[in-house]
Amino acid sequence: MHAATGMTAWRPTSGVTVARRRADILQRLRGYFATYDVLEVDTPALSVTAVSDVQIESIAAHSTLSRVPLYLHTSPEFCMKRLLAAGYPDIYSICRVFRDGEAGARHQPEFTLLEWYRHDFSLGDIIQDTLRVIATALGEPAYSRSAIIRDYCEAFRDTVGVDPLTAGIDELATAAQADSELRASLGENRSDWLDLLLATRVAPAFPRDAATVLRHYPAGQAALARLCPEDSQVADRFEVFIGGLELANGYVELTDASIQADRFANDQLERRQRGYLQRPQDQALLAALQHGLPPCAGVALGLERLQMIHENTDDIRNVIAFPFEGIDEPS
Repeated sequence: MHAATGMTAWRPTSGVTVARRRADILQRLRGYFATYDVLEVDTPALSVTAVSDVQIESIAAHSTLSRVPLYLHTSPEFCMKRLLAAGYPDIYSICRVFRDGEAGARHQPEFTLLEWYRHDFSLGDIIQDTLRVIATALGEPAYSRSAIIRDYCEAFRDTVGVDPLTAGIDELATAAQADSELRASLGENRSDWLDLLLATRVAPAFPRDAATVLRHYPAGQAALARLCPEDSQVADRFEVFIGGLELANGYVELTDASIQADRFANDQLERRQRGYLQRPQDQALLAALQHGLPPCAGVALGLERLQMIHENTDDIRNVIAFPFEGIDEPS
Protein backbone atom coordinates (compact mmCIF):
# COMPACT_ATOMS: atom_id res chain seq x y z
CA MET A 1 0.00 0.00 0.00
CA HIS A 2 1.39 3.39 -0.96
CA ALA A 3 1.29 5.91 1.85
CA ALA A 4 -0.33 9.31 1.34
CA THR A 5 0.69 12.48 3.15
CA GLY A 6 -2.11 14.09 5.09
CA MET A 7 -4.89 12.20 3.34
CA THR A 8 -6.10 8.71 2.48
CA ALA A 9 -4.60 7.26 -0.66
CA TRP A 10 -7.32 6.87 -3.26
CA ARG A 11 -5.68 6.98 -6.67
CA PRO A 12 -5.17 3.78 -8.71
CA THR A 13 -1.62 2.46 -8.77
CA SER A 14 -1.64 1.78 -12.52
CA GLY A 15 -2.86 4.04 -15.28
CA VAL A 16 -5.06 4.06 -18.34
CA THR A 17 -2.31 2.76 -20.63
CA VAL A 18 -1.93 -0.39 -18.55
CA ALA A 19 -5.72 -0.82 -18.51
CA ARG A 20 -5.87 -0.53 -22.31
CA ARG A 21 -3.17 -3.17 -22.71
CA ARG A 22 -5.05 -5.47 -20.33
CA ALA A 23 -8.18 -4.98 -22.45
CA ASP A 24 -6.16 -5.85 -25.56
CA ILE A 25 -4.90 -9.06 -23.91
CA LEU A 26 -8.47 -10.04 -22.99
CA GLN A 27 -9.68 -9.33 -26.53
CA ARG A 28 -6.91 -11.48 -28.03
CA LEU A 29 -7.66 -14.31 -25.60
CA ARG A 30 -11.36 -14.30 -26.42
CA GLY A 31 -10.51 -14.20 -30.11
CA TYR A 32 -8.25 -17.23 -29.74
CA PHE A 33 -10.90 -19.30 -28.01
CA ALA A 34 -13.55 -18.20 -30.51
CA THR A 35 -11.31 -19.45 -33.32
CA TYR A 36 -11.30 -22.92 -31.75
CA ASP A 37 -14.99 -22.84 -30.79
CA VAL A 38 -14.30 -22.89 -27.05
CA LEU A 39 -17.35 -21.66 -25.14
CA GLU A 40 -17.02 -18.98 -22.45
CA VAL A 41 -18.84 -19.94 -19.24
CA ASP A 42 -19.55 -18.39 -15.88
CA THR A 43 -19.49 -20.12 -12.48
CA PRO A 44 -20.33 -18.97 -8.93
CA ALA A 45 -17.68 -17.39 -6.72
CA LEU A 46 -19.39 -18.42 -3.44
CA SER A 47 -19.61 -22.01 -2.30
CA VAL A 48 -20.34 -24.05 0.82
CA THR A 49 -17.24 -26.18 0.02
CA ALA A 50 -13.58 -25.41 -0.52
CA VAL A 51 -10.44 -27.04 -1.93
CA SER A 52 -8.54 -29.42 0.33
CA ASP A 53 -5.13 -28.82 -1.31
CA VAL A 54 -2.66 -28.07 1.48
CA GLN A 55 -0.89 -25.50 -0.73
CA ILE A 56 -4.04 -23.38 -1.16
CA GLU A 57 -6.04 -21.56 1.52
CA SER A 58 -9.60 -20.40 0.95
CA ILE A 59 -11.07 -17.14 2.19
CA ALA A 60 -14.19 -17.65 4.28
CA ALA A 61 -17.31 -15.50 3.84
CA HIS A 62 -20.50 -15.11 5.85
CA SER A 63 -24.12 -14.55 4.86
CA THR A 64 -27.35 -14.34 6.81
CA LEU A 65 -28.81 -16.59 4.09
CA SER A 66 -26.55 -19.50 5.01
CA ARG A 67 -26.36 -21.48 8.23
CA VAL A 68 -22.89 -22.76 7.33
CA PRO A 69 -19.70 -20.88 6.40
CA LEU A 70 -19.25 -19.93 2.77
CA TYR A 71 -15.99 -19.76 0.84
CA LEU A 72 -14.82 -17.62 -2.06
CA HIS A 73 -13.62 -19.90 -4.81
CA THR A 74 -9.90 -20.33 -5.44
CA SER A 75 -10.62 -21.52 -8.98
CA PRO A 76 -13.66 -22.28 -11.13
CA GLU A 77 -12.25 -25.79 -11.70
CA PHE A 78 -14.77 -27.89 -9.78
CA CYS A 79 -17.81 -26.20 -11.33
CA MET A 80 -16.28 -26.32 -14.80
CA LYS A 81 -15.72 -30.05 -14.47
CA ARG A 82 -19.37 -30.44 -13.48
CA LEU A 83 -20.27 -28.62 -16.71
CA LEU A 84 -18.07 -30.99 -18.71
CA ALA A 85 -19.64 -34.01 -17.03
CA ALA A 86 -23.07 -32.60 -17.97
CA GLY A 87 -22.13 -32.59 -21.66
CA TYR A 88 -20.63 -29.13 -22.28
CA PRO A 89 -18.12 -28.77 -25.13
CA ASP A 90 -14.66 -27.22 -24.72
CA ILE A 91 -15.05 -24.33 -22.27
CA TYR A 92 -13.15 -21.43 -20.73
CA SER A 93 -13.71 -18.90 -17.96
CA ILE A 94 -12.13 -15.56 -17.07
CA CYS A 95 -13.00 -14.74 -13.47
CA ARG A 96 -11.85 -13.26 -10.19
CA VAL A 97 -10.61 -15.81 -7.66
CA PHE A 98 -9.47 -15.52 -4.05
CA ARG A 99 -6.67 -17.16 -2.05
CA ASP A 100 -5.71 -16.44 1.52
CA GLY A 101 -2.17 -15.83 2.74
CA GLU A 102 -0.86 -14.50 -0.58
CA ALA A 103 0.03 -10.82 -0.98
CA GLY A 104 3.12 -9.09 -2.31
CA ALA A 105 5.17 -8.64 -5.46
CA ARG A 106 3.95 -11.84 -7.15
CA HIS A 107 0.74 -12.66 -5.28
CA GLN A 108 -2.55 -11.01 -4.49
CA PRO A 109 -5.42 -12.47 -2.45
CA GLU A 110 -7.77 -11.47 -5.29
CA PHE A 111 -6.68 -11.96 -8.88
CA THR A 112 -7.93 -12.90 -12.34
CA LEU A 113 -7.73 -16.49 -13.52
CA LEU A 114 -8.14 -17.78 -17.05
CA GLU A 115 -9.11 -21.44 -16.96
CA TRP A 116 -9.99 -23.67 -19.89
CA TYR A 117 -10.68 -27.32 -20.75
CA ARG A 118 -10.24 -29.21 -24.02
CA HIS A 119 -11.77 -32.61 -24.77
CA ASP A 120 -9.51 -35.54 -25.69
CA PHE A 121 -6.29 -33.55 -25.39
CA SER A 122 -3.08 -35.41 -24.52
CA LEU A 123 -0.37 -33.84 -22.38
CA GLY A 124 1.48 -32.75 -25.52
CA ASP A 125 -1.70 -31.30 -27.01
CA ILE A 126 -2.55 -29.17 -23.97
CA ILE A 127 1.04 -27.96 -23.59
CA GLN A 128 1.06 -26.72 -27.19
CA ASP A 129 -2.38 -25.16 -26.73
CA THR A 130 -1.17 -23.33 -23.63
CA LEU A 131 1.90 -22.00 -25.41
CA ARG A 132 -0.30 -20.71 -28.24
CA VAL A 133 -2.62 -19.02 -25.73
CA ILE A 134 0.32 -17.27 -24.06
CA ALA A 135 1.89 -16.25 -27.36
CA THR A 136 -1.44 -14.92 -28.65
CA ALA A 137 -2.17 -12.97 -25.47
CA LEU A 138 1.27 -11.35 -25.45
CA GLY A 139 1.41 -10.84 -29.21
CA GLU A 140 4.77 -12.67 -29.19
CA PRO A 141 4.75 -15.83 -31.37
CA ALA A 142 8.28 -16.69 -30.18
CA TYR A 143 6.93 -17.79 -26.81
CA SER A 144 5.24 -20.66 -28.64
CA ARG A 145 7.83 -21.40 -31.32
CA SER A 146 10.91 -21.29 -29.06
CA ALA A 147 9.53 -22.80 -25.87
CA ILE A 148 11.78 -25.16 -23.91
CA ILE A 149 10.01 -28.35 -22.76
CA ARG A 150 11.71 -30.22 -19.92
CA ASP A 151 10.84 -33.12 -17.66
CA TYR A 152 10.63 -32.17 -13.99
CA CYS A 153 13.17 -34.82 -12.96
CA GLU A 154 15.63 -33.78 -15.67
CA ALA A 155 15.49 -30.12 -14.58
CA PHE A 156 16.20 -31.09 -10.96
CA ARG A 157 19.09 -33.36 -11.89
CA ASP A 158 20.66 -30.74 -14.15
CA THR A 159 20.18 -27.78 -11.80
CA VAL A 160 20.62 -29.11 -8.25
CA GLY A 161 22.05 -32.58 -8.87
CA VAL A 162 19.30 -34.61 -7.23
CA ASP A 163 16.67 -37.00 -8.51
CA PRO A 164 13.35 -35.80 -7.04
CA LEU A 165 11.89 -39.30 -7.22
CA THR A 166 14.60 -41.03 -5.21
CA ALA A 167 16.52 -38.43 -3.18
CA GLY A 168 16.16 -38.62 0.59
CA ILE A 169 15.16 -35.67 2.76
CA ASP A 170 18.76 -35.06 3.85
CA GLU A 171 19.86 -34.92 0.21
CA LEU A 172 17.08 -32.47 -0.65
CA ALA A 173 17.89 -30.31 2.38
CA THR A 174 21.57 -30.23 1.44
CA ALA A 175 20.68 -29.22 -2.13
CA ALA A 176 18.56 -26.40 -0.68
CA GLN A 177 21.49 -25.32 1.54
CA ALA A 178 19.04 -25.45 4.44
CA ASP A 179 20.06 -24.38 7.93
CA SER A 180 18.80 -26.12 11.06
CA GLU A 181 15.82 -23.80 11.38
CA LEU A 182 14.61 -24.54 7.85
CA ARG A 183 15.19 -28.27 8.33
CA ALA A 184 13.07 -28.19 11.45
CA SER A 185 10.35 -26.16 9.69
CA LEU A 186 9.95 -28.45 6.68
CA GLY A 187 10.70 -31.66 8.53
CA GLU A 188 10.09 -34.83 6.52
CA ASN A 189 7.60 -33.35 4.05
CA ARG A 190 9.00 -34.31 0.68
CA SER A 191 6.65 -32.13 -1.37
CA ASP A 192 7.60 -29.03 0.62
CA TRP A 193 11.30 -29.64 -0.02
CA LEU A 194 10.67 -30.12 -3.73
CA ASP A 195 8.56 -26.95 -3.88
CA LEU A 196 11.32 -25.02 -2.10
CA LEU A 197 13.99 -26.27 -4.51
CA LEU A 198 11.79 -25.50 -7.50
CA ALA A 199 11.09 -21.95 -6.31
CA THR A 200 14.61 -21.07 -5.15
CA ARG A 201 16.98 -23.06 -7.36
CA VAL A 202 15.34 -24.68 -10.39
CA ALA A 203 12.93 -22.05 -11.74
CA PRO A 204 15.34 -19.09 -11.26
CA ALA A 205 17.74 -20.89 -13.62
CA PHE A 206 15.25 -20.93 -16.50
CA PRO A 207 16.09 -18.62 -19.44
CA ARG A 208 14.71 -15.18 -18.69
CA ASP A 209 13.25 -14.39 -22.11
CA ALA A 210 11.81 -17.77 -23.06
CA ALA A 211 8.88 -19.94 -22.06
CA THR A 212 9.91 -23.07 -20.16
CA VAL A 213 7.48 -25.95 -19.76
CA LEU A 214 8.11 -28.27 -16.82
CA ARG A 215 6.20 -31.53 -17.28
CA HIS A 216 5.67 -34.86 -15.52
CA TYR A 217 5.62 -33.75 -11.89
CA PRO A 218 6.15 -36.50 -9.28
CA ALA A 219 3.06 -38.58 -8.54
CA GLY A 220 2.95 -37.13 -5.01
CA GLN A 221 2.32 -33.71 -6.57
CA ALA A 222 -0.32 -34.85 -9.05
CA ALA A 223 -3.07 -32.67 -7.49
CA LEU A 224 -6.05 -33.26 -9.82
CA ALA A 225 -4.00 -34.72 -12.70
CA ARG A 226 -4.00 -38.35 -13.75
CA LEU A 227 -0.84 -40.40 -13.36
CA CYS A 228 1.13 -40.84 -16.57
CA PRO A 229 -0.02 -44.03 -18.33
CA GLU A 230 3.58 -44.86 -19.31
CA ASP A 231 5.12 -44.18 -15.86
CA SER A 232 3.05 -44.13 -12.68
CA GLN A 233 5.90 -42.45 -10.78
CA VAL A 234 4.96 -39.17 -12.46
CA ALA A 235 1.75 -37.29 -13.25
CA ASP A 236 0.45 -35.76 -16.46
CA ARG A 237 0.87 -32.32 -14.92
CA PHE A 238 2.86 -29.38 -16.26
CA GLU A 239 3.62 -25.76 -15.49
CA VAL A 240 4.72 -22.95 -17.79
CA PHE A 241 7.26 -20.35 -16.71
CA ILE A 242 8.68 -17.29 -18.40
CA GLY A 243 11.97 -16.74 -16.71
CA GLY A 244 11.35 -17.84 -13.13
CA LEU A 245 7.76 -16.60 -13.08
CA GLU A 246 5.12 -19.32 -13.09
CA LEU A 247 2.24 -18.46 -15.42
CA ALA A 248 0.17 -21.60 -15.91
CA ASN A 249 -0.56 -24.93 -14.27
CA GLY A 250 -2.18 -27.70 -16.31
CA TYR A 251 -3.26 -31.33 -16.17
CA VAL A 252 -4.56 -34.17 -18.18
CA GLU A 253 -7.46 -34.49 -15.79
CA LEU A 254 -8.10 -37.30 -13.35
CA THR A 255 -11.51 -38.79 -14.18
CA ASP A 256 -11.69 -41.59 -11.59
CA ALA A 257 -14.03 -40.62 -8.72
CA SER A 258 -12.64 -43.15 -6.24
CA ILE A 259 -9.03 -42.05 -6.76
CA GLN A 260 -10.10 -38.41 -6.43
CA ALA A 261 -11.94 -39.21 -3.17
CA ASP A 262 -8.77 -40.87 -1.84
CA ARG A 263 -6.73 -37.78 -2.74
CA PHE A 264 -9.23 -35.54 -0.95
CA ALA A 265 -9.00 -37.79 2.12
CA ASN A 266 -5.19 -37.68 2.03
CA ASP A 267 -5.31 -33.89 1.76
CA GLN A 268 -7.57 -33.69 4.81
CA LEU A 269 -5.24 -35.98 6.76
CA GLU A 270 -2.25 -33.83 5.90
CA ARG A 271 -4.20 -30.69 6.83
CA ARG A 272 -4.96 -32.19 10.21
CA GLN A 273 -1.32 -33.17 10.73
CA ARG A 274 -0.18 -29.64 9.87
CA GLY A 275 -2.78 -28.04 12.10
CA TYR A 276 -4.60 -26.44 9.15
CA LEU A 277 -8.35 -25.93 8.99
CA GLN A 278 -10.20 -28.75 7.26
CA ARG A 279 -12.75 -27.46 4.77
CA PRO A 280 -15.95 -29.18 3.59
CA GLN A 281 -15.25 -31.34 0.54
CA ASP A 282 -17.05 -30.87 -2.76
CA GLN A 283 -19.26 -33.93 -3.03
CA ALA A 284 -20.83 -32.52 -6.21
CA LEU A 285 -17.49 -32.82 -7.99
CA LEU A 286 -17.14 -36.44 -6.90
CA ALA A 287 -20.71 -37.11 -8.08
CA ALA A 288 -19.86 -35.53 -11.46
CA LEU A 289 -16.78 -37.74 -11.76
CA GLN A 290 -18.87 -40.75 -10.82
CA HIS A 291 -21.37 -39.83 -13.53
CA GLY A 292 -18.52 -39.52 -15.99
CA LEU A 293 -16.03 -36.75 -16.71
CA PRO A 294 -15.01 -37.12 -20.36
CA PRO A 295 -11.29 -37.43 -21.16
CA CYS A 296 -10.00 -33.85 -21.11
CA ALA A 297 -7.14 -31.57 -20.16
CA GLY A 298 -7.32 -28.24 -18.39
CA VAL A 299 -5.16 -25.23 -17.58
CA ALA A 300 -5.26 -22.36 -15.09
CA LEU A 301 -3.34 -19.21 -16.03
CA GLY A 302 -2.93 -16.04 -13.95
CA LEU A 303 -3.88 -13.03 -16.06
CA GLU A 304 -2.04 -10.44 -13.98
CA ARG A 305 1.16 -12.47 -14.13
CA LEU A 306 0.75 -12.68 -17.88
CA GLN A 307 0.49 -8.91 -18.01
CA MET A 308 3.58 -8.61 -15.79
CA ILE A 309 5.51 -10.19 -18.66
CA HIS A 310 3.83 -7.84 -21.13
CA GLU A 311 4.70 -4.78 -19.01
CA ASN A 312 8.20 -6.05 -18.15
CA THR A 313 7.63 -5.60 -14.41
CA ASP A 314 8.52 -7.78 -11.43
CA ASP A 315 5.70 -6.42 -9.27
CA ILE A 316 2.12 -7.58 -9.82
CA ARG A 317 0.82 -4.39 -8.23
CA ASN A 318 2.03 -2.42 -11.25
CA VAL A 319 -0.65 -4.07 -13.40
CA ILE A 320 -3.53 -3.74 -10.93
CA ALA A 321 -5.49 -0.53 -10.43
CA PHE A 322 -6.30 -1.23 -6.77
CA PRO A 323 -4.00 -3.82 -5.15
CA PHE A 324 -4.77 -5.38 -1.80
CA GLU A 325 -4.29 -2.68 0.84
CA GLY A 326 -3.27 -4.88 3.77
CA ILE A 327 0.42 -5.20 2.94
CA ASP A 328 3.21 -2.64 2.82
CA GLU A 329 6.18 -4.43 1.30
CA PRO A 330 6.68 -7.12 -1.36
CA SER A 331 6.88 -10.70 -0.10
